[in-house]
Amino acid sequence: MRRPYVIMNAAMTLDGKVVTAGGDSRISCEEDLDRLHRLRSEVDAVIVGAGTILADDPSLTVRRVPGKNPVRVVVDGRGRIPLTARVLRDGHRTIVAVSSLAGKGKVEAIRETGAEVWVFRGRTGHLGKLLERLHGLGVRRVLLEGGPTLNWEMLREGLVDEVRVSVAPVIVGGEGAKTLVEGRGFRRVMDGIRLSLVRIERVGEDLLLVYRVGERFDQGGQKRVSARRGRARHP
Repeated sequence: MRRPYVIMNAAMTLDGKVVTAGGDSRISCEEDLDRLHRLRSEVDAVIVGAGTILADDPSLTVRRVPGKNPVRVVVDGRGRIPLTARVLRDGHRTIVAVSSLAGKGKVEAIRETGAEVWVFRGRTGHLGKLLERLHGLGVRRVLLEGGPTLNWEMLREGLVDEVRVSVAPVIVGGEGAKTLVEGRGFRRVMDGIRLSLVRIERVGEDLLLVYRVGERFDQGGQKRVSARRGRARHP
């Protein structure tokens, strides 16, 4: 499978929260927001899940620095995106990827806003197909700004090549506060996805950690699943 190079980017508190128990996701400092918008300008597409659209209604455009806007891609299996969402109303290109669970009426309504809708057969397992199709359109670098569930699915399927995490010097706690990656998770540490540290940077008051995604190992230490499945290469 040929697919784009995928960079997962997120901001979190020192205790690993990406959203507080009260729903506040304003974690990055001003300098880190500039970095995020610069990164958006350097990729061909940005991917988020429907949960991010429902929670934050982001525009996912480049505003804080000069640069081009990426294609916005919303992974929305059930077609939950509101028709009033910014990504459907601002005139920039948006692709909404839905599964067979999305109602035909909602699919047509999304198309009427001017967005493209890609329908994938089956209820799950279409993330790799989505990336493959994006690659066919000339998309070579993708920024994953997913929520915790989409981050988990992309990592679990071996579709992430690089992880960039900005850590803010604040602790918020909260049992219900979302963390960087959620989903089902791995039962044992040894089953987890291995990362290799590339660099550490000070960005304003935040600390940026950049990792290359490695391999997953079985109990005997043998490689089991490549976390860089496909033919993505660093551009």
